[in-house]
Amino acid sequence: MKKIILLLVLIATLGDVTAQTSIGESLTDVDFNKWSIEFAGGINKPTQPMKYYTEKVSPYVVDLGARYMFNTKFGLKADFGFNSFQEGKGSKPFDTKYYRFDIQGVANLGRIMDFQTWTNTIGLLLHTGFGGAYFEDKNSSLDDKMINYMVGVTTQIKLSDKLALTADFTTIVNALQDNTYDAAAKNPEKGFAGALFNGTLGLTVYLGKSQKHADWIIITDREATALKDRVDELEKMLIDSDKDGVADYLDLEPNTIAGLMVDSKGRAIDTNNNAIPDELERYLTKTYPKATSGDDPVSDKESITKLVNGGYVAAYFDFNKSTPTEASLDGINFVLNYLRNNPSATVEITGYADEIGNSSYNEKLANERSDNVKNILTKAKIAPERITITSGGIDASVDKDSALARKLARRVTFKIKN
Repeated sequence: MKKIILLLVLIATLGDVTAQTSIGESLTDVDFNKWSIEFAGGINKPTQPMKYYTEKVSPYVVDLGARYMFNTKFGLKADFGFNSFQEGKGSKPFDTKYYRFDIQGVANLGRIMDFQTWTNTIGLLLHTGFGGAYFEDKNSSLDDKMINYMVGVTTQIKLSDKLALTADFTTIVNALQDNTYDAAAKNPEKGFAGALFNGTLGLTVYLGKSQKHADWIIITDREATALKDRVDELEKMLIDSDKDGVADYLDLEPNTIAGLMVDSKGRAIDTNNNAIPDELERYLTKTYPKATSGDDPVSDKESITKLVNGGYVAAYFDFNKSTPTEASLDGINFVLNYLRNNPSATVEITGYADEIGNSSYNEKLANERSDNVKNILTKAKIAPERITITSGGIDASVDKDSALARKLARRVTFKIKN
């Protein structure tokens, strides 16, 4: 229950940190490109002021721009635009040109609206701003200067880290416009009135040495990321591989056999310190005599072999000693009794040493431990040919800075083969 409560508290804290920094605080220091150049061309439709009219869509529009992003969400761009207006069928001929220059603010709606949660290739920009415009008619000396306001939306499709395809729709309104777009009459309205609609397709080229541009980079919150890592680490720490109620990071015996009682360090309880867990010892004491009667069930024989081979019966050694501790003799006796009652069985003995000291000396010490256990068995009338010696060498699987862990490393293990 405590583990669950701790996880819930950390997850709640993570959500709070994310909410607090969602406006851009404590962002990771990520390098990304900020400059881009934009090219686009397409069609337009002036609506008013007009005396005559164009076709439903009138060619053509050209846009050139340079954009700078302050961060992943907001930027500024300067752009130049050119529109050409020509008459439609049934209209008086005209050929007028419209030039403009604007400074616009840019909002990356794709990042503001978290598009990255469902796509990494589609983006959306909102741009709006003011500028100046110049209007002329090739068939007259008309020369018209004005100011304008524009707003538009640009859809982006990422082609690569350096290139994006764009589709834009923009509305422009002018103020102080003296003449109609077809240069056929005076404009009675001097304020912001009428509209000019532009639709274009284009390319954006991203400039800079970094891999990604601000349009596409994903910036995560430093504090939230660090806390999430801590939660992930805690979840891993709380894993209990052997289901003994002690998390692996505290478990000095992470492979305890299921059902055995353990202490606060995850070690099977061994009150008489004979290197055999108490519950296992009671099981062996209870079931092993059946083997002496000659009618040992196969299941008991297999169970005992499995427990011995699993490392639950072993002999342990004091530091720099090659003779087993007195408490470990019980473990050796269990193996001895099994070999006596199963004449066809053989045993493989493997000796280990801890990491403290010279490597070659420890290798030699591990072999001496195996030899001494073999001598105990042969002196008890077990044929030498039934005993195989191997060296496990240095056991580097435990924390060498822990005296208790090193004690577990200094051992001899058994593998029984029937």
